[in-house]
Amino acid sequence: MTYHPRSEFMATIMERGFLADCTDYQGLDEALSKGTRTAYIGFDLTATSLHIGNLVQIMLLRWFQKTGHRPITLMGGGTTKVGDPSGKDEMRKILSVEQIDANAEGIRTVFSRYITYGDGPTDSPLANNAEWLDELRYVAFLRDIGRHFTINRMLAFESVRARLDREQPLSFIEFNYMLLQSYDFLELFRRYGCILQMGGSDQWGNIVSGVDLVRRVAGTEVFGLTTPLVTRADGKKMGKSAEGAVWLNEDMMSSYEFWQWWRNVPDADVGKFLKLFTELPVDDCTRLGALGGTEINEAKIVLANAVTTLCRGAEAASAAEATARDVFEKGGIGDDLPTLTLTAQEIGDGISVAQLIVRSGLTASGKEAKRLIAEGGARLNDQPLTDAGLMIDADRLADPIKLSAGKKRHALVRLG
Repeated sequence: MTYHPRSEFMATIMERGFLADCTDYQGLDEALSKGTRTAYIGFDLTATSLHIGNLVQIMLLRWFQKTGHRPITLMGGGTTKVGDPSGKDEMRKILSVEQIDANAEGIRTVFSRYITYGDGPTDSPLANNAEWLDELRYVAFLRDIGRHFTINRMLAFESVRARLDREQPLSFIEFNYMLLQSYDFLELFRRYGCILQMGGSDQWGNIVSGVDLVRRVAGTEVFGLTTPLVTRADGKKMGKSAEGAVWLNEDMMSSYEFWQWWRNVPDADVGKFLKLFTELPVDDCTRLGALGGTEINEAKIVLANAVTTLCRGAEAASAAEATARDVFEKGGIGDDLPTLTLTAQEIGDGISVAQLIVRSGLTASGKEAKRLIAEGGARLNDQPLTDAGLMIDADRLADPIKLSAGKKRHALVRLG
């Protein structure tokens, strides 16, 4: 793209790699260059925490606020009751209202680290689409909103067509999701003057439908913008680890484990991730990402510290780095390692080391633990572990023991 933006926001996100598509680059750039504008991203409340796959969107809203505009973190209290079919091969599980409300509270704690909330001109309001979606009268909604959508056009969108092509079921309630998300844009335009909806590239169809609905109903030009799908250089999906999702909330994943995930990203991802997930100047991100040999490891520590500081705080980042250096450089245990605490009753006459590897989260199953040991990838207190049947009793746990899976993943086991 040869377009040179005038607004600070567009210049920033284009330089840092956030921009995939936009309904009207020049029109949006012009609108943003004329004063404070409002944009939103919707987040469905399917878990008590978001994971790092959502971090691109959170950073996008943060940059929107830092460049003088008002972001809205729209909680999907209403749409979560339906379920977004975009990018999904099967129907979502229907959650209870109580679970959805609890998830909202957990997710808001993360947002508050990245976004300033309040009543100021660039402060984010607290918005939840349950406020208006729960009050909709269905027949009136179909008459006033549904008439602007054609089945032909909805079937043409990738999120719908892909499910049908794979002969995966698409429920009628999910089919309504596009209407509800589009209506969110209209409602936020009416309530807050919101002119921009942003989201991941899998949301393009829903976003374009919202832009079209606001134009048809309100007679106003608004905009849509998407970010690229972020994958790791090793082919793994962003947001996943060997043990599952990399959660943003402390109660779902320790700060040490979170820090370690960033410290262990592939070399080829360092520059890209510094631009997307930190606020370091772009030139510094490029320089650090171009380092080779052992120097790239120091760049990864910069990445891990910067991301962890934003998400968990400077103290958590500092403690995680100190633990990592203790574990890797000094061969120590490290107080901040993930810890499995067992009672003497649980241990009984003894528990196999393979079971401890599973229970500490280093592998997902006993079979994997035994294979890890057989292949020489397991260590006990930094010594090679060769016997999967080795029994650990309460006396052995008088002092904590350290289990390791490979060179980078560790856990403590202690007696409680």
